[in-house]
Amino acid sequence: MIDEILPAAVMSAESFGDEPDAWLFPEERTALGEVGEPRRREYTTVRHCARRALGGLGLAPAPLVAGARGAPRWPEGVVGSMTHCAGYRAAATAHRSDVHTLGIDAEPHAPLPDGVLEYIALPQEASEVTRLARHTPAVHWDRLLFCAKEAVYKAWFPATQSWLGFEGAAISLAPDGTLHAHVLSPAPSQPVPAPREFAGRWLVRDGLVLACVVSPTLD
Repeated sequence: MIDEILPAAVMSAESFGDEPDAWLFPEERTALGEVGEPRRREYTTVRHCARRALGGLGLAPAPLVAGARGAPRWPEGVVGSMTHCAGYRAAATAHRSDVHTLGIDAEPHAPLPDGVLEYIALPQEASEVTRLARHTPAVHWDRLLFCAKEAVYKAWFPATQSWLGFEGAAISLAPDGTLHAHVLSPAPSQPVPAPREFAGRWLVRDGLVLACVVSPTLD
């Protein structure tokens, strides 16, 4: 399902339940620590998906241990993103030579809890959500906005190693399944320019909302 909204250069894998044959490298088991069984299965399955996605790039399985702020550390020359929610796990990867950075997110397709939209949305975003809800009420646009912002953060942080709050990017959602993000926060000082614009796509199906954003390789 998620492959439908990803560019051709991005490899992906997904699961709608925990995989019985999924396994962890010793480094991953150590990093996970003592957690409940549901969290262990979720963590293991999403890494199983990630290794399948790496295989699509022609790469061997590798340990994927979280680094700063929980972002996975991918093999050299690879960018990627993982996501999981109730009943769904997915991962996407690409060669850095093809994609500068990417982010994916999945959420249950349901309205946000009361008060959350006001917390995450810029004024123009909140107005746009209201307009879109009148035009296409079958989509929970508030949840889609949240999903898109999470995808943007997952793309931004690995590329910049800097925090990006909900107010740090302006998201534009379109009924045709596309989205655009413009980063408003100051760019961190670093050798490689920070991405300021992200193109993306979204999909609502089978009780889920999915979003992806990509920044092309920077010349």
